[in-house]
Amino acid sequence: MILVTGATGNIGRELCQLLVQDNVPARAMCRQEEQVATYRQMGLQAVIGDFDDPESLRQAMQECDRLFLLSPTDPQQVQWEKQTIDLALEAGIQHIVKVSAADSNLTTRVPWARAHAEIDHYLRSKPIGWTILRPSGFMQNFIESAMALSMGVMPHIMGDGQTSYIDLRDVALVARHVLTEDTHHGAIYYLTGPESLSTGDVVAHLSVALELPIRETPLSVDQMHRAMMASELSDWLSNALLAQYAVIAGGYSIDTTGEVKRLTGQEPRTFAEFAQMYKYDLGAI
Repeated sequence: MILVTGATGNIGRELCQLLVQDNVPARAMCRQEEQVATYRQMGLQAVIGDFDDPESLRQAMQECDRLFLLSPTDPQQVQWEKQTIDLALEAGIQHIVKVSAADSNLTTRVPWARAHAEIDHYLRSKPIGWTILRPSGFMQNFIESAMALSMGVMPHIMGDGQTSYIDLRDVALVARHVLTEDTHHGAIYYLTGPESLSTGDVVAHLSVALELPIRETPLSVDQMHRAMMASELSDWLSNALLAQYAVIAGGYSIDTTGEVKRLTGQEPRTFAEFAQMYKYDLGAI
């Protein structure tokens, strides 16, 4: 039995659908009763569980032998995931598949990349089977810019920096293979899309998909920070995003890899394919 944490998020939801399609016994951990009902209707087991409630995690892990570990991006992420790893050991879980980050690094200024690095080291030190997935930036993150895109602009501070964006559906597909095959213990996989793209490249793809001329709008760091604060993002998240954008602008993102094709037998989705599929979420009228 596979326990899927983060089941109601984008990657977790897609993973659950794949497991149902393959008739793989799985249990979705949800935070609300309505979500439990939805996942049970899909054909999964589903339970209430919360990273802030260790006892709920213990209950969720009963009779499970594999764990998909994905928690929200949050200042408490290290505490949540280390505790979950400890509880998995107590519960007899045999294999943990953790979603990390491609830029995972203990010395980075990007908080979630630093958090993932700390958790990765912790997981690798434990007497348990593990696999770590390190995806690059998600294509779906551009949906958060839908309002600006619908007005024909793409504000950014990433200069000409490129990122090998990945469709989160491909991350879920890799996770499904890793969770259901016995050949991935002790592996770290860097997952990317098929091409490295600058913001200019992204804007070109979005203009075609949305059938709308979209213009790059470079901002200063200060202008971007003020815009974030105006949209009521927390100080923590605003500063974290600025640090992430600086990494991209500096050209420090990873190159493309062939891991998605190697692990799944399928080519990773292109940004053009993503943009066409999600065009209405991205601001198309």
